[in-house]
Amino acid sequence: MKIIPIRRGVCLSLLLVFLLCGCTSDDNQEVYPFIHSGMTEGTTFHIKVSKLPDSFNQIQLKKDIDNVLFQVDHEMSTYIKDSELSLINQSAKTDWIAISEGLYSVIKEAEKTSKLSGGAFDVTVGPLVNLWGFGPEPVKSAAPTDQQIQERMQKVGYQNISIKEQPYSIKKLIPDLYIDLSAIAKGYTVDQVGILLEKNGLQDYMVEIGGEVRVKGKNIKLEPWRIAVEKPTANERSIEKIILLSDIAMATSGDYRNFFEVDGVRFSHTINPKTGRPITHKLASVSVLSDTTMKADAMATALNVLGPELGFELAEKNKLAAFFIIKTDSGFQEKTTSAFAELTNSTR
Repeated sequence: MKIIPIRRGVCLSLLLVFLLCGCTSDDNQEVYPFIHSGMTEGTTFHIKVSKLPDSFNQIQLKKDIDNVLFQVDHEMSTYIKDSELSLINQSAKTDWIAISEGLYSVIKEAEKTSKLSGGAFDVTVGPLVNLWGFGPEPVKSAAPTDQQIQERMQKVGYQNISIKEQPYSIKKLIPDLYIDLSAIAKGYTVDQVGILLEKNGLQDYMVEIGGEVRVKGKNIKLEPWRIAVEKPTANERSIEKIILLSDIAMATSGDYRNFFEVDGVRFSHTINPKTGRPITHKLASVSVLSDTTMKADAMATALNVLGPELGFELAEKNKLAAFFIIKTDSGFQEKTTSAFAELTNSTR
Protein backbone atom coordinates (compact mmCIF):
# COMPACT_ATOMS: atom_id res chain seq x y z
CA MET A 1 0.00 0.00 0.00
CA LYS A 2 1.46 3.36 -0.98
CA ILE A 3 0.97 6.09 1.59
CA ILE A 4 0.91 9.67 0.33
CA PRO A 5 1.34 12.59 2.74
CA ILE A 6 -1.11 15.33 1.81
CA ARG A 7 -0.65 17.79 4.65
CA ARG A 8 1.77 18.03 7.52
CA GLY A 9 1.30 20.21 10.61
CA VAL A 10 3.00 20.84 13.92
CA CYS A 11 -0.12 20.41 16.03
CA LEU A 12 -1.64 16.96 16.35
CA SER A 13 -5.31 17.63 16.59
CA LEU A 14 -6.47 21.21 16.73
CA LEU A 15 -7.48 22.22 13.23
CA LEU A 16 -8.89 24.82 13.02
CA VAL A 17 -10.92 27.81 14.25
CA PHE A 18 -10.14 31.17 12.70
CA LEU A 19 -11.41 34.45 13.98
CA LEU A 20 -13.86 36.76 12.30
CA CYS A 21 -13.10 39.48 14.82
CA GLY A 22 -10.43 41.67 13.28
CA CYS A 23 -11.19 40.39 9.79
CA THR A 24 -14.04 42.73 8.92
CA SER A 25 -14.10 46.46 8.33
CA ASP A 26 -16.35 47.17 11.31
CA ASP A 27 -13.97 45.37 13.71
CA ASN A 28 -10.57 46.38 12.43
CA GLN A 29 -7.48 45.50 14.45
CA GLU A 30 -6.24 49.10 14.52
CA VAL A 31 -9.13 50.33 16.67
CA TYR A 32 -8.30 48.02 19.58
CA PRO A 33 -6.34 49.79 22.34
CA PHE A 34 -4.23 46.67 22.92
CA ILE A 35 -3.13 44.04 20.39
CA HIS A 36 -0.36 41.50 20.74
CA SER A 37 0.50 38.66 18.35
CA GLY A 38 3.35 36.37 17.41
CA MET A 39 4.47 32.75 17.52
CA THR A 40 4.33 30.23 20.36
CA GLU A 41 4.18 26.43 20.66
CA GLY A 42 4.84 26.10 16.95
CA THR A 43 1.80 28.17 15.98
CA THR A 44 0.46 31.73 16.07
CA PHE A 45 -1.19 33.68 18.86
CA HIS A 46 -3.44 36.77 18.77
CA ILE A 47 -4.61 38.82 21.73
CA LYS A 48 -6.99 41.78 21.72
CA VAL A 49 -8.27 43.90 24.57
CA SER A 50 -11.27 46.18 24.08
CA LYS A 51 -10.82 48.44 27.13
CA LEU A 52 -7.72 49.64 28.95
CA PRO A 53 -7.47 51.76 32.11
CA ASP A 54 -5.93 55.20 31.67
CA SER A 55 -2.12 55.24 31.57
CA PHE A 56 -1.96 51.46 31.31
CA ASN A 57 1.56 50.06 30.80
CA GLN A 58 1.15 48.13 27.55
CA ILE A 59 4.87 47.41 27.17
CA GLN A 60 4.98 45.65 30.54
CA LEU A 61 1.83 43.67 29.75
CA LYS A 62 3.35 42.38 26.51
CA LYS A 63 6.47 41.34 28.43
CA ASP A 64 4.34 39.56 31.02
CA ILE A 65 2.38 37.74 28.30
CA ASP A 66 5.59 36.69 26.58
CA ASN A 67 6.91 35.38 29.89
CA VAL A 68 3.79 33.22 30.33
CA LEU A 69 4.15 31.86 26.80
CA PHE A 70 7.84 31.13 27.35
CA GLN A 71 7.23 29.40 30.66
CA VAL A 72 4.50 27.08 29.38
CA ASP A 73 6.49 26.22 26.25
CA HIS A 74 9.49 25.28 28.39
CA GLU A 75 7.30 23.15 30.62
CA MET A 76 5.27 21.26 28.01
CA SER A 77 6.97 21.32 24.60
CA THR A 78 8.20 18.10 23.02
CA TYR A 79 10.24 20.13 20.51
CA ILE A 80 12.41 21.83 23.13
CA LYS A 81 14.94 19.18 24.15
CA ASP A 82 15.42 20.45 27.70
CA SER A 83 11.80 21.31 28.43
CA GLU A 84 10.34 19.82 31.58
CA LEU A 85 8.23 17.36 29.57
CA SER A 86 11.08 16.40 27.23
CA LEU A 87 13.32 15.54 30.18
CA ILE A 88 10.56 13.32 31.59
CA ASN A 89 10.15 11.61 28.21
CA GLN A 90 13.92 11.06 27.98
CA SER A 91 14.11 9.59 31.47
CA ALA A 92 13.90 5.81 31.95
CA LYS A 93 12.99 6.22 35.60
CA THR A 94 9.84 4.57 36.91
CA ASP A 95 9.89 6.27 40.30
CA TRP A 96 8.39 9.65 41.23
CA ILE A 97 9.70 12.75 39.41
CA ALA A 98 8.99 16.26 40.72
CA ILE A 99 7.03 18.43 38.27
CA SER A 100 5.68 21.98 38.12
CA GLU A 101 2.17 22.88 39.18
CA GLY A 102 1.32 23.76 35.58
CA LEU A 103 2.39 20.40 34.21
CA TYR A 104 0.50 18.65 37.00
CA SER A 105 -2.69 20.60 36.19
CA VAL A 106 -2.57 19.73 32.49
CA ILE A 107 -1.87 16.03 33.03
CA LYS A 108 -4.61 15.85 35.64
CA GLU A 109 -7.14 17.35 33.20
CA ALA A 110 -5.88 14.98 30.49
CA GLU A 111 -6.48 12.04 32.83
CA LYS A 112 -10.05 13.19 33.52
CA THR A 113 -10.76 13.51 29.80
CA SER A 114 -9.26 10.09 29.10
CA LYS A 115 -11.51 8.46 31.68
CA LEU A 116 -14.61 10.34 30.53
CA SER A 117 -14.00 9.39 26.89
CA GLY A 118 -13.13 5.76 27.57
CA GLY A 119 -9.56 6.29 26.38
CA ALA A 120 -10.37 8.16 23.17
CA PHE A 121 -8.18 10.97 24.49
CA ASP A 122 -4.71 9.76 25.44
CA VAL A 123 -1.58 11.91 25.82
CA THR A 124 0.64 8.84 25.41
CA VAL A 125 -0.46 8.20 21.81
CA GLY A 126 2.72 9.83 20.40
CA PRO A 127 4.48 6.58 19.38
CA LEU A 128 1.52 5.70 17.16
CA VAL A 129 1.34 9.21 15.71
CA ASN A 130 5.03 8.95 14.83
CA LEU A 131 4.57 5.48 13.33
CA TRP A 132 1.96 6.79 10.91
CA GLY A 133 4.29 9.58 9.76
CA PHE A 134 2.74 12.55 11.56
CA GLY A 135 5.57 13.09 14.03
CA PRO A 136 9.33 13.64 13.82
CA GLU A 137 10.03 10.19 12.35
CA PRO A 138 10.60 10.01 8.56
CA VAL A 139 7.51 9.72 6.38
CA LYS A 140 6.80 6.10 5.48
CA SER A 141 6.40 4.85 1.91
CA ALA A 142 3.75 2.38 3.08
CA ALA A 143 1.26 2.04 5.89
CA PRO A 144 2.56 0.39 9.08
CA THR A 145 2.10 -3.35 9.44
CA ASP A 146 -0.20 -4.88 12.05
CA GLN A 147 2.88 -6.07 13.93
CA GLN A 148 4.40 -2.58 14.00
CA ILE A 149 1.13 -1.14 15.29
CA GLN A 150 0.86 -3.76 18.03
CA GLU A 151 4.46 -3.13 19.09
CA ARG A 152 3.81 0.58 19.44
CA MET A 153 0.55 0.02 21.30
CA GLN A 154 2.53 -1.71 24.04
CA LYS A 155 4.02 1.72 24.77
CA VAL A 156 0.68 3.55 24.81
CA GLY A 157 -1.88 3.97 27.58
CA TYR A 158 -2.83 6.84 29.86
CA GLN A 159 -3.15 4.29 32.69
CA ASN A 160 0.66 4.08 32.63
CA ILE A 161 0.90 7.58 34.17
CA SER A 162 0.49 8.27 37.86
CA ILE A 163 0.45 11.76 39.37
CA LYS A 164 0.20 13.16 42.88
CA GLU A 165 -0.34 16.63 44.27
CA GLN A 166 1.72 16.59 47.49
CA PRO A 167 4.29 17.33 46.21
CA TYR A 168 3.52 17.74 42.49
CA SER A 169 5.00 14.57 40.98
CA ILE A 170 4.64 12.13 38.11
CA LYS A 171 5.52 8.45 37.73
CA LYS A 172 5.86 6.53 34.47
CA LEU A 173 4.87 2.91 34.91
CA ILE A 174 6.87 1.87 31.83
CA PRO A 175 10.34 3.33 31.19
CA ASP A 176 9.89 4.44 27.57
CA LEU A 177 6.46 6.03 27.97
CA TYR A 178 6.21 9.16 25.80
CA ILE A 179 3.84 11.98 26.74
CA ASP A 180 2.64 14.55 24.18
CA LEU A 181 0.41 17.37 25.41
CA SER A 182 -0.16 19.09 22.06
CA ALA A 183 -3.91 18.35 22.20
CA ILE A 184 -4.36 20.17 25.51
CA ALA A 185 -1.37 22.45 26.22
CA LYS A 186 -2.44 25.28 23.90
CA GLY A 187 -5.78 25.44 25.67
CA TYR A 188 -3.99 25.66 29.02
CA THR A 189 -1.77 28.44 27.70
CA VAL A 190 -4.79 30.43 26.50
CA ASP A 191 -6.27 30.16 30.00
CA GLN A 192 -3.04 31.31 31.64
CA VAL A 193 -2.89 34.40 29.42
CA GLY A 194 -6.54 35.13 30.22
CA ILE A 195 -5.85 34.83 33.94
CA LEU A 196 -2.93 37.26 33.54
CA LEU A 197 -5.14 39.79 31.75
CA GLU A 198 -7.78 39.57 34.45
CA LYS A 199 -5.16 40.03 37.18
CA ASN A 200 -4.33 43.28 35.43
CA GLY A 201 -7.96 44.37 35.66
CA LEU A 202 -8.82 43.65 32.01
CA GLN A 203 -12.32 42.24 31.55
CA ASP A 204 -12.91 42.58 27.79
CA TYR A 205 -10.50 40.49 25.76
CA MET A 206 -9.96 37.73 23.23
CA VAL A 207 -7.02 35.31 23.45
CA GLU A 208 -6.37 32.82 20.63
CA ILE A 209 -3.52 30.34 20.22
CA GLY A 210 -3.52 27.97 17.27
CA GLY A 211 -7.30 28.17 16.95
CA GLU A 212 -8.09 27.73 20.66
CA VAL A 213 -10.02 30.74 21.92
CA ARG A 214 -11.02 32.35 25.22
CA VAL A 215 -13.19 35.46 25.27
CA LYS A 216 -14.28 37.73 28.08
CA GLY A 217 -16.74 40.60 28.05
CA LYS A 218 -17.35 42.48 24.80
CA ASN A 219 -15.49 43.38 21.64
CA ILE A 220 -14.64 46.93 20.54
CA LYS A 221 -18.25 47.52 19.42
CA LEU A 222 -19.55 46.53 22.88
CA GLU A 223 -21.01 43.35 21.39
CA PRO A 224 -20.26 39.67 21.98
CA TRP A 225 -17.10 38.46 20.27
CA ARG A 226 -17.76 37.12 16.76
CA ILE A 227 -15.90 33.83 16.37
CA ALA A 228 -15.98 31.98 13.06
CA VAL A 229 -15.80 28.21 12.69
CA GLU A 230 -14.03 27.29 9.50
CA LYS A 231 -15.69 25.16 6.84
CA PRO A 232 -13.84 21.81 6.94
CA THR A 233 -12.52 21.78 3.38
CA ALA A 234 -8.91 20.97 2.52
CA ASN A 235 -8.31 23.30 -0.41
CA GLU A 236 -10.04 26.54 0.57
CA ARG A 237 -10.63 28.79 3.56
CA SER A 238 -14.22 29.82 4.19
CA ILE A 239 -16.64 30.25 7.09
CA GLU A 240 -19.10 27.56 8.11
CA LYS A 241 -20.72 29.40 11.01
CA ILE A 242 -20.29 32.58 13.06
CA ILE A 243 -20.80 32.23 16.79
CA LEU A 244 -21.38 35.13 19.19
CA LEU A 245 -19.59 34.47 22.47
CA SER A 246 -18.81 36.11 25.81
CA ASP A 247 -17.12 34.76 28.95
CA ILE A 248 -16.39 31.31 27.54
CA ALA A 249 -13.74 29.25 25.75
CA MET A 250 -13.88 27.29 22.49
CA ALA A 251 -11.63 24.73 20.81
CA THR A 252 -11.96 22.84 17.54
CA SER A 253 -10.57 19.52 16.30
CA GLY A 254 -10.79 18.26 12.72
CA ASP A 255 -9.15 16.05 10.12
CA TYR A 256 -9.46 18.11 6.98
CA ARG A 257 -5.99 19.66 6.61
CA ASN A 258 -3.61 17.04 7.99
CA PHE A 259 -4.09 13.55 6.58
CA PHE A 260 -2.68 10.66 4.59
CA GLU A 261 -4.02 8.89 1.55
CA VAL A 262 -3.44 5.15 1.31
CA ASP A 263 -4.53 3.60 -1.99
CA GLY A 264 -6.93 6.49 -2.46
CA VAL A 265 -8.39 6.27 1.08
CA ARG A 266 -7.92 9.29 3.33
CA PHE A 267 -6.65 8.72 6.87
CA SER A 268 -6.68 11.51 9.43
CA HIS A 269 -3.65 12.57 11.45
CA THR A 270 -5.84 11.89 14.51
CA ILE A 271 -5.05 8.42 15.81
CA ASN A 272 -7.52 6.31 17.78
CA PRO A 273 -5.48 5.10 20.79
CA LYS A 274 -7.68 2.02 21.15
CA THR A 275 -7.06 0.74 17.61
CA GLY A 276 -3.67 2.27 16.84
CA ARG A 277 -5.01 3.49 13.50
CA PRO A 278 -6.15 6.84 12.06
CA ILE A 279 -9.82 7.65 12.35
CA THR A 280 -11.83 7.05 9.15
CA HIS A 281 -15.33 8.14 10.15
CA LYS A 282 -17.40 10.98 8.69
CA LEU A 283 -16.86 13.62 11.39
CA ALA A 284 -15.04 16.51 9.70
CA SER A 285 -14.69 18.77 12.73
CA VAL A 286 -16.08 19.36 16.19
CA SER A 287 -16.03 22.53 18.28
CA VAL A 288 -16.49 22.48 22.05
CA LEU A 289 -17.42 25.30 24.42
CA SER A 290 -16.36 25.15 28.07
CA ASP A 291 -15.48 27.29 31.06
CA THR A 292 -11.77 26.70 30.36
CA THR A 293 -9.95 26.41 27.06
CA MET A 294 -7.97 23.48 28.43
CA LYS A 295 -11.15 21.44 28.90
CA ALA A 296 -12.51 22.47 25.50
CA ASP A 297 -9.19 21.60 23.86
CA ALA A 298 -9.02 18.07 25.26
CA MET A 299 -12.72 17.29 24.77
CA ALA A 300 -12.69 18.44 21.14
CA THR A 301 -9.96 15.91 20.42
CA ALA A 302 -11.78 13.16 22.32
CA LEU A 303 -15.04 13.74 20.44
CA ASN A 304 -13.18 13.88 17.14
CA VAL A 305 -11.68 10.47 17.83
CA LEU A 306 -15.05 8.99 18.83
CA GLY A 307 -16.79 10.23 15.69
CA PRO A 308 -20.25 11.58 14.83
CA GLU A 309 -22.35 8.96 16.62
CA LEU A 310 -20.37 7.98 19.72
CA GLY A 311 -18.97 11.49 20.10
CA PHE A 312 -22.37 13.12 19.96
CA GLU A 313 -23.79 10.55 22.37
CA LEU A 314 -21.01 11.23 24.90
CA ALA A 315 -21.39 14.99 24.54
CA GLU A 316 -25.15 14.93 24.98
CA LYS A 317 -24.97 12.53 27.93
CA ASN A 318 -22.47 14.75 29.75
CA LYS A 319 -24.16 18.03 28.77
CA LEU A 320 -21.17 19.20 26.75
CA ALA A 321 -21.65 22.15 24.41
CA ALA A 322 -20.46 20.76 21.08
CA PHE A 323 -20.94 21.64 17.41
CA PHE A 324 -20.37 18.81 14.92
CA ILE A 325 -19.76 19.16 11.17
CA ILE A 326 -20.30 15.79 9.49
CA LYS A 327 -19.31 14.83 5.95
CA THR A 328 -22.13 13.65 3.67
CA ASP A 329 -22.33 12.66 0.01
CA SER A 330 -23.70 16.09 -0.82
CA GLY A 331 -21.56 18.25 1.46
CA PHE A 332 -21.73 18.79 5.21
CA GLN A 333 -24.34 18.35 7.91
CA GLU A 334 -24.33 20.44 11.09
CA LYS A 335 -25.34 18.93 14.41
CA THR A 336 -25.38 20.65 17.81
CA THR A 337 -25.87 19.35 21.32
CA SER A 338 -28.58 20.82 23.51
CA ALA A 339 -26.00 22.59 25.67
CA PHE A 340 -24.39 24.24 22.63
CA ALA A 341 -27.72 25.56 21.37
CA GLU A 342 -28.47 27.04 24.78
CA LEU A 343 -25.11 28.82 25.07
CA THR A 344 -24.79 30.38 21.64
CA ASN A 345 -26.27 32.74 19.16
CA SER A 346 -24.98 31.86 15.71
CA THR A 347 -25.42 32.82 12.07
CA ARG A 348 -24.28 31.42 8.75
